[in-house]
Formats: sequence, structure tokens, C-alpha cells
Amino acid sequence: MNGLVENEDVSSSISTAAEAEEKDKGNDYFITSRLDRENMYSGMLETYQKIIDNSNSSNDQKNKATDEIKKINDTKNAIMIAENLIKTKGFEDVVVLVNDESVSVIVKSEKLEESSVAQVQNIITRELKAKVENINISNKT
Repeated sequence: MNGLVENEDVSSSISTAAEAEEKDKGNDYFITSRLDRENMYSGMLETYQKIIDNSNSSNDQKNKATDEIKKINDTKNAIMIAENLIKTKGFEDVVVLVNDESVSVIVKSEKLEESSVAQVQNIITRELKAKVENINISNKT
């Protein structure tokens, strides 16, 4: 009887591990996307900081670099706020990607309801000043 209990425990552990691994795969997309986005912004900030720190850069170049750093930091803050607000609407996870005027929002969800899309659009238009026609919302499980 003791061997049977052990087999059930092992079977239960294997099934739980498989479920956890499948869940991790879904979470990996969001984690990796946020990390990639952060690395991109960090690289851009570093480049602009080098322009500012370079004694050969003109004042005009330094001013432009300073303006770009401010824009990047403002965008990063708006993305963080938007992602947190979208999560409060019941989505387990979300990643917001900004490319010029285009904003892509990927939410972790089985499906997207029209009302949820409208809520996400409202948040993005308010926080990132994006036009509705430039917002793309999709779901990923």
C-alpha cells in the first residue's frame, strides 16, 4: 500500500510540474518582451548619454540628446502606468510596445471582449496619447 501512495504522489507531481511548465511558457512571452523592450530603451539612453558626456558634441547635439532622454523616460513611465492600469481590468499579464505613433498591446487572455478592448484603448489613449486607430490590441495565452 505504501508503494501505491508513493506512485500517486509521483504521478501528481509530474502532472503539476507539466502544468507549471506550460504556464511558464505563456509567462515567458511577457517576461521576454518586457526585458527586450527594457534593453532597447537602455541602449538608446546609453547612446544619448554618451553624446551628452562627449566633449566633442556641440551644445545643439547635447540639447537634442537631453530631449530624447526625456522622451524615452516619459514613454517608459507611461508604459508602466498603462500596463498596471490594464492589469487592474482583470488581465493576468500585459505588455505594451510603442513604435513611433503605433502602440501594440498584448494581453494574457483566452479571448478579448469588446468591452475589454474599449477599456484598454481608453487607457492607452490617455496614458500614451495615442490615437485609437494606431492602437493594436491582441491576446495571447
